[in-house]
Amino acid sequence: MHTVLDCRGLACPQPVIRAKELLDTMAQGSVEVLVDNEAAQSNLARFGKSQGCAVAIRASGDTRHITLSKDGPATDAAAAQAPAEYRCDLPTTGIIIVVPAETMGRGDDALGLVLMRAYVKTIKNLNPLPGKIFFYNTGVKITATESDLIAPLQELAGMGVEIYSCGTCLDFFNLKNSLLVGQVTNMFEIMDAMAQASKVVSPY
Repeated sequence: MHTVLDCRGLACPQPVIRAKELLDTMAQGSVEVLVDNEAAQSNLARFGKSQGCAVAIRASGDTRHITLSKDGPATDAAAAQAPAEYRCDLPTTGIIIVVPAETMGRGDDALGLVLMRAYVKTIKNLNPLPGKIFFYNTGVKITATESDLIAPLQELAGMGVEIYSCGTCLDFFNLKNSLLVGQVTNMFEIMDAMAQASKVVSPY
């Protein structure tokens, strides 16, 4: 018996819990679990081995296929880690940058504008690159007004960096229809990304 279980988009520990539910109904056979992130793949592989299953992993585009093959009774539940304990401990956003102003640092604004331009143009040299950049307060003026920073930000977007600007801030400065790069976001998304990031960096 071979069953395919699509868990793409599910947060941990749901892929592990759903896989266990299926395995518990089977005397033998295999469950092929489809996931879309490395943490879920790692947790499923670890769980499968803890249950005495053979584990096979292959990738197809952005989808990871983890096959757990069961030939007999599962490992004693008392000796195995509970499915609910398999958490996705890998940050979903890695490093993010938050830009709360159009100038860098406090002091002379003219100098701050110069420093901010150097800062944005240097981001592409970071290793690893940030996963996301959030602009808010007067920082949204960088993404919504013609300047020499639009091209560097578009280049970053082309490299896979997600660019976001606060919608409330754009409305405040009457720039909602002037956004030149990236997309509009809200406070929940900003807070959620900051909470999940492995590191938050800011030029301010």
